[in-house]
Amino acid sequence: MSNILIINGAKEFAHSKGQLNDTLTEVADGFLRDAGHDVKVVRADSNYDVKAEVQNFLWADVVIWQMPGWWMGAPWTVKKYMDDVFTEGHGSLYASDGRTRSDASKKYGSGGLIQG
Repeated sequence: MSNILIINGAKEFAHSKGQLNDTLTEVADGFLRDAGHDVKVVRADSNYDVKAEVQNFLWADVVIWQMPGWWMGAPWTVKKYMDDVFTEGHGSLYASDGRTRSDASKKYGSGGLIQG
């Protein structure tokens, strides 16, 4: 079975505790575990360990981003999580953005190191 990382992008506010995304994350976690998958869950607005999160991405076969859509984008806490983890992951998650002047066929975004 697969190793699945679920990023819970719920954000707590005074009027909304992020309960919808927490519930959807819990349902996905339970369903996937019952199906035999190994699952790790992290909440993007928690005090996560950046180095451990890089290892989570290296471990994962599948990453599920569960988050609200705010004005057609991710909450700032998810963007911060991405910035923190992907910056720390330079050299293990990606080598570069992929582009090079010596080979025009290498396109932006092709510098990832964890391609399946």
